[in-house]
Amino acid sequence: MKKTSCVLIFAALAVMLAACNGGPSAGGTVAEGPANPPPSNHDASSVEAAVPPQPITPVTGSMEAPKEPAATPQPKETAASTPSSATGSVYSSGPKNPIAAVVNDGKPKEPPKSTATGDRKALSWYYMKKPKGQVPNFPPETKNFSSDMKALWVGTGKKVYLTIDTGGPMGDTDTLVKALRDNHAKANFFIAGYNVKKDPDFVRTLVADGHLVANHTMTHTDMNLQTDDQIRKEIQDYEKLYKDVTGKDIEPYFRFPYGRYNTHILKLVSDMGYTSVFWSTAMVDWEPRKNGAEDPYNDIMNNLHDGNIILMHQGSPENIVALDRIIKAVRKAGYEFALMSDIEPPK
Repeated sequence: MKKTSCVLIFAALAVMLAACNGGPSAGGTVAEGPANPPPSNHDASSVEAAVPPQPITPVTGSMEAPKEPAATPQPKETAASTPSSATGSVYSSGPKNPIAAVVNDGKPKEPPKSTATGDRKALSWYYMKKPKGQVPNFPPETKNFSSDMKALWVGTGKKVYLTIDTGGPMGDTDTLVKALRDNHAKANFFIAGYNVKKDPDFVRTLVADGHLVANHTMTHTDMNLQTDDQIRKEIQDYEKLYKDVTGKDIEPYFRFPYGRYNTHILKLVSDMGYTSVFWSTAMVDWEPRKNGAEDPYNDIMNNLHDGNIILMHQGSPENIVALDRIIKAVRKAGYEFALMSDIEPPK
């Protein structure tokens, strides 16, 4: 009996040791990213803000995002040109940006199929890259924007408009603020409402330092999936939140979540007094960059052009590390950083 007990005890200890040695490391980190990373074998001549299908329930009732957003598989994120609405790195904790930056053969892909037609047909922002120093080409629908659809996607002259989207993780806010302060550079921030609530002191710091903080909706939902009343509530609730946090009225600039819009909503937002901001440079920064901070630096410097509206995600660590170097290099190239309120769009 004693021998049997000893054997059983030693067997149990062996199983426990094997489990300890074979289990996952407690100190490791998990890199979260899009469920289907963008293809890597395409020409870099075009960058499209394509929005993969995503089951999003239209927002009803309160415009607040869940305090602890559930971690769900996320599609890719988008890069594009004019004013945009991408939101932060998706490989740390926090809401994820379902838009994916897709680089293709120079021809913009069709946006995901939608049952909506006419002025409610779902659109995704994109741009077609040209050689360094040249302004990209933009979606053909921009030629049909009427005077009551106020939008910006590129400026003019030797000015660069750094727009930083924060619909996902907040990232290293201290390093971000320091890089801007040290270089006396101004930036434009589009911060989702739930992140304003999460870190109101950060927003107050940005405003005190002279940066522009603009409306990016409360819940960062694809607005093609919302009713007009829901859209108005998203925007108006953000206005109130911003006033409560800063004591100031919000600047009249707006960025569509995920760069997803339609011309009906574009007009609706314009009727509310806002100019929608898209972009002319963007990056694949929703996942870890292969070459670290070199990648965002090269992405921006290789597409630098007059009136450049740059989309950068605050949640990407590589972006924040590269920011100081980027600012210095952009200035060395003869450009200055400016606010959207200073922009002079092409005639």
